[in-house]
Amino acid sequence: MMKEKLVVLTGAGISAESGIKTFRDADGLWEGHDVMEVASPEGWHRNKELVLDFYNQRRRQLHEVKPNQGHLMLAELENDFDVHIITQNVDNLHEQAGSTKVLHLHGELLKVRSTKNENYILDWQHDLVIGDVDDKGNQLRPHIVWFGEMVPALDEAVTITKQANYVAVVGTSLQVYPAASLMHYSNPNVPVFYIDPRPASINNLQNPLEVIAMNATEGVPLLREKLLRRE
Repeated sequence: MMKEKLVVLTGAGISAESGIKTFRDADGLWEGHDVMEVASPEGWHRNKELVLDFYNQRRRQLHEVKPNQGHLMLAELENDFDVHIITQNVDNLHEQAGSTKVLHLHGELLKVRSTKNENYILDWQHDLVIGDVDDKGNQLRPHIVWFGEMVPALDEAVTITKQANYVAVVGTSLQVYPAASLMHYSNPNVPVFYIDPRPASINNLQNPLEVIAMNATEGVPLLREKLLRRE
């Protein structure tokens, strides 16, 4: 028997519980720098070393954290459902937890790519510095979708969401587009579960909606109970 498809949209909240600083802190600054200075093509052209330092620090931090119960339970749900995770997060905590189908909308911290050839992508575990180049001598950059850049994975994310039997939204403020609009592509009769300790209001959603006002470590186990009862 084919498993039902559970599509999970995850954001910074689930990673924050593992100790990863959220991309936008309350003041929108990173060590006194506006986020746009370290996460936009303009910022990159102005000060490449600052941008590289920002992602090098985040990459080092990622090596020090572990998946939390929210990540682990989503991986465990693969025993009962065809789970597809579509994440705004650039860490690899879903993969570390054992999830096998993870689509990164905003890129991946442990990958870099050529500044001239977006299809030249390398796995990268350590610091990236000026002088690290592709096979043609072009500088490498973080494999991250910066503000103002296209989201290459969006079409695939829409296709996956359209096929969902259930949608869960975990740890996202629903303020970042186009990711925030994804759930609206699901079939109108598909139940949507929204897990967040401070849930935002969801407008114009046709679907049956259940809000679980908890963080991911508490809310995802509860989601699993609710889904298994429905089967």
